[in-house]
Amino acid sequence: MKVLAIDDQQLVLLPLQKRLVELGYEVKIETDANKGLEIFESFSPDLVIVDINMPGVSGLEVVKYIRITKNSQTPIMVLSGDTKDETITEGFELGINDYMKKPLSLNEISARVKRLIGAPEVQNTVTKSNVMIQERCVGVVIPCYNEEERLLSEEFITYIDKNSGYHLCFVNDGSKDKTLEVLKELQKGREDFITVYDCEKNGGKAEAVRLGMLHMAEKEDLDYIGFLDADLSTDLADFDDLVKTIETTEFKIVSGSRISRMGANITKESARKIISLTINFIIRKILKMDFKDTQCGAKIFHKDVIDIAFGKKFVTQWIFDVEIFKRMSIHFGLKEAKTMLCEQPLKRWIHADGSKLSMKDSIKIVGQLGQIAWVYRSKKKHTKAATSKDLKVA
Repeated sequence: MKVLAIDDQQLVLLPLQKRLVELGYEVKIETDANKGLEIFESFSPDLVIVDINMPGVSGLEVVKYIRITKNSQTPIMVLSGDTKDETITEGFELGINDYMKKPLSLNEISARVKRLIGAPEVQNTVTKSNVMIQERCVGVVIPCYNEEERLLSEEFITYIDKNSGYHLCFVNDGSKDKTLEVLKELQKGREDFITVYDCEKNGGKAEAVRLGMLHMAEKEDLDYIGFLDADLSTDLADFDDLVKTIETTEFKIVSGSRISRMGANITKESARKIISLTINFIIRKILKMDFKDTQCGAKIFHKDVIDIAFGKKFVTQWIFDVEIFKRMSIHFGLKEAKTMLCEQPLKRWIHADGSKLSMKDSIKIVGQLGQIAWVYRSKKKHTKAATSKDLKVA
């Protein structure tokens, strides 16, 4: 029995294809709706699964083509994050057989497929799947420098195996140990879900993150892109909570915050805590924003602000987060930028042993903050001068 699945996000299609093939179905997938219609002609599927919101040709147009243009009664299931009543109603009026709302489990999708077209003649015995098909696709950049001993490979693998819609990009920042070999091994067999971006020379965390973010921004099927520390001091479940916030709000950036509060597991060394409070006071003065924690290594960005935040090299290596927020306020204006940024408390953050940032380095940050204040003050003046000149010309 043959199934054709059409969705513009490959990260959605791959686990779906794998599951249905395991169950004994013959499956073809396509991210381009026009090519999907060509496959429909040659493949003659017993079932078509289609997304609604796709660029160019929408899912409803695919349904119209099958039902009206081809006058075909091939069963059609919609798998979409679009929950509008008018969309669902139009779909059924056009003749779809089922409408599945993301997110949902592969188990449910499989059961609906069997109910609609039956099970393959030769059925494979497979265990229940715990994979969820998500509504959105997310890229996560993980900068790595000499992480051979600390990289929690199993945690990363387990998470992407269970959660569809995630693509991890490990950036090897010129490591001197066997980090690159570890990353290549981690990627093996999961090339569609894991990218290894190799920088031959060590450029520092800021540049590693920047290059990784720009690289991931080139992937068309990603909705949001963020970054996370390799030691998972903030775990992936907490990161997913940041993603849920950005996909259900109008915020352009959601930043994790290591605020100590009841019900959260937040640990810091006492000395680091005192220095952090001092640094945070200076940062709030520079940004003119009431941030509690700019330096948490867990942030998620809407794709349309990636170039604004990461397009140009950062002035500093460690406190580039401050530069990101400063760039937002210069580009959009302070008032509007504040409406785009969200600081979300984490449920868990653990200070990992072997952290690259020493106490001495923390002291140096104060000097780097002064550098940021000076550089971006000059940029703001330049921006105002350019705007004034444009107005005079107009």
